Amino acid sequence: MKSLRIRTLVVFLFALTLVACKDEQKTEQKDSAAFRNAAILDLTERIEKNPQNHKLYYERGQLFNRMHEDSLALEDFKKAATLDSSKAEYFSAIGDLMFEHKDISGSIRYIQKALSLNPDDPAAHLKMAKMFVYLKDYPKAFSEINVVLRQDVYNAEGYFLKGMIYKDLKDTTKALSSFLTATEVDPEYREAILQLALLHGYKNDPIAFQYYDKAFKMDTTDVFPIYAKGVYMQDRKQYEKAKEFYKEAILRDQQYANAYFNMGYILMQQDSFEKARRQYDLLTKIEIGDFEAYYNRGLCSEMMGKKEDAMADYRQALVFNPDYETAKEGLKRLGVQ
Repeated sequence: MKSLRIRTLVVFLFALTLVACKDEQKTEQKDSAAFRNAAILDLTERIEKNPQNHKLYYERGQLFNRMHEDSLALEDFKKAATLDSSKAEYFSAIGDLMFEHKDISGSIRYIQKALSLNPDDPAAHLKMAKMFVYLKDYPKAFSEINVVLRQDVYNAEGYFLKGMIYKDLKDTTKALSSFLTATEVDPEYREAILQLALLHGYKNDPIAFQYYDKAFKMDTTDVFPIYAKGVYMQDRKQYEKAKEFYKEAILRDQQYANAYFNMGYILMQQDSFEKARRQYDLLTKIEIGDFEAYYNRGLCSEMMGKKEDAMADYRQALVFNPDYETAKEGLKRLGVQ
């Protein structure tokens, strides 16, 4: 039977779905809906009156960045850096955006430029550290982090990044210590609190729930802590308790796909194939391209003796992922070569 899918905690922006940046992008800016924003309009008018003012471009770039208008933000940051190449923060902002869009080599170049202008900038050193973490070059990552911590022993992000490295190296003791230090320095560091919850959960320590509860209280719009408590219970085959948490997650966020997926999985374990099928049916409406959801819905149909429905879902799973061997095996079981 299909194995459980567990959502991983997103810590860095590079874990998001990424789109390539284009350095040469020259768009007719005012065609963008973003330019109807009042604050953007005001800055644009000021730029038109004073087109050599680098601060205005940087300020508008920051606004675009907050609006997730990355291409426009990048264009403004580059314009600001062209007008005044002495500002480390301009190059750092460019490097940030390139990193988000997985242009690692370009990002490193701009962050290094920022550091050449301001060698003591802790934010730039931590950005370099994140890139080295992404590349799994941990000695260089530690080197950048330690530069920051030597300057400021109370830099919570430095300890957090160390924790992420130790976690990847499977050194749970050091990872826990680093995340705990991050929360001692900054009690509101939610990502560190979530990592403490996850690691304690892996250790079968119920204190994980205290951390999940704390993280949820800090941001009740994110139901991941509730969902994660369901996973904790599911891993221990306490299915009814797990379903309660998944139901709560769905009640608070009806688009939370992983809760439907895991609810369906439990129902399949309990031979409630009709109920499980309904969960996957809902999931295919939330995430249209989720090939695993189509496969599991098909598997439910197969177990219920609905061969045609099962074949249709297996074929649909292969439309979204032509290399999905599990769906191919499903079709073979049903006599389709």
